[in-house]
Amino acid sequence: MKVDFSIRNLPQIKTLLPLLGMCFALLSFQVTAFELFNSVQIHGFATQGLFSTTRNNIFGDSSDGISPDFTELGINGSWVPLPKLRLSMQIISRRAGDANDGTPMIDFGLLDYSFFDKEDYRIGVRLGRVRLPYGLYNDTRDVAFTRPSILLPQSIYFERTRDLTLSGDGGMIYGQYRHPWGTLTLEMITGFPRTDNSETRSAVLSTSDANGNLQADLSFIGRLNYELDNGRIRFAITGARVQTHYTPLNSFDPLPRGTDVFSPVIFSAQYKGEKLSLTSEYSLRPINKSGFGPFLDYNVVGESYYFQAAYRIFEKWEIMARYDALYNDRDDPQGLELQQKTGIPAYTQYAKDWTTGIRYDVTPWLMIRGEYHYINGTAWLPTQDNPVPPLPSKYWEMFALLVSFRF
Repeated sequence: MKVDFSIRNLPQIKTLLPLLGMCFALLSFQVTAFELFNSVQIHGFATQGLFSTTRNNIFGDSSDGISPDFTELGINGSWVPLPKLRLSMQIISRRAGDANDGTPMIDFGLLDYSFFDKEDYRIGVRLGRVRLPYGLYNDTRDVAFTRPSILLPQSIYFERTRDLTLSGDGGMIYGQYRHPWGTLTLEMITGFPRTDNSETRSAVLSTSDANGNLQADLSFIGRLNYELDNGRIRFAITGARVQTHYTPLNSFDPLPRGTDVFSPVIFSAQYKGEKLSLTSEYSLRPINKSGFGPFLDYNVVGESYYFQAAYRIFEKWEIMARYDALYNDRDDPQGLELQQKTGIPAYTQYAKDWTTGIRYDVTPWLMIRGEYHYINGTAWLPTQDNPVPPLPSKYWEMFALLVSFRF
């Protein structure tokens, strides 16, 4: 949906008035989490975003207009029936252009049991649909208040594979050791990633014509995290092996049986001061596709990184700047060799994103954000919002506004 801010399109503009009315109405309320009993808590959030791009589309028809097709509604609860046992679940409705239609889904639902929980160490297990320990921000990426920007760095946290990397069905073993020299946390999970969604199918299969089954194989992910001075300094390393396979529905299916293996390694570092925070992550992303045929099979190592700084200029105001780079093939970072062999535009194989943003915390439970991106390349552009033809544009800009409420 595109909204054109002109007099002749006044009826379209009216579609945004409920959002503005909600913001002003919420200012008159004091909202906290619902605590039904001492052991039960319920939280929730509602987020609405507006996106406009000079070329290409993101979260709907945003090119040369304004798209309101980004909405996140979530509710989660936790129950502690026993001192060492916690049950928690989150249900989310997410509308994000053509990739997500707002159908409610279980983001996570798990049992967390601590075998040992002492003053200086903790060991436990989580079972169910478990959050994946992926980089610095994946654990809480669904709540806008915990993100450093409207969009997370797309070189590491792809929107087009959000469900695949957010959570998985399986089990996690974790351990934490606390000492004056810092806190060391190890999390290891084995299970099956989520493939029952259109965005994962589109990203893994690179086509919307396939009508067979994309299924997850047993996959693994682990993260070692070190924190010093109550999280003021943080280092982490993440490693994963995520495998899926495709089974054609019949002999008329355009894709044969094939396997996709994604094995990223992420190195993360962060400093969080009273006003200034600095964050950087670097990733190597081996991808091996086999069995799909000579034109779709490949074995490459991608490379990603970003540098980010945020500064709280006043109590309620924060500014942010970031440089974010993504290369699909580190041996052909500019995509020139691929272009010579296949004719695919070189700029579809990388993306370099300069971002600036501002955040205003109206209250502890109501936040407004604005953001500007100048982007060279289209490697992380959602394919659902940009069907070809026509080909995407190499240079493009993005403006975004977001309002988020939580309780």
